[in-house]
Amino acid sequence: MARYHNITGEITQELLTDGSNIKVSSISLCNVHASTKCTVDVYAEKKTLGKFYILKSVELPVGVTLLHDNFSFDYSTDEFGLYIKLTKSASETPSVDVVLA
Repeated sequence: MARYHNITGEITQELLTDGSNIKVSSISLCNVHASTKCTVDVYAEKKTLGKFYILKSVELPVGVTLLHDNFSFDYSTDEFGLYIKLTKSASETPSVDVVLA
């Protein structure tokens, strides 16, 4: 089952909590801002081990969709959460739609 998120702002947000019993095989990121690119980090994190980046400092131009479908990650254990961090590249607030499938 796909999960959908609308992320707005220069923030770090949890997309999947540890133990959410979800298997993710693709992530789609779309910059829906009207005029500003943004930088995106997507990572899994385990509190005792730290962050493991799936995407690091990826720049999304306006109106561009990035599909990352060359991985498989199982969030059925109580170990890892999945996070996204948006960073603005100008004074505008970044806005990205996320689909996890």
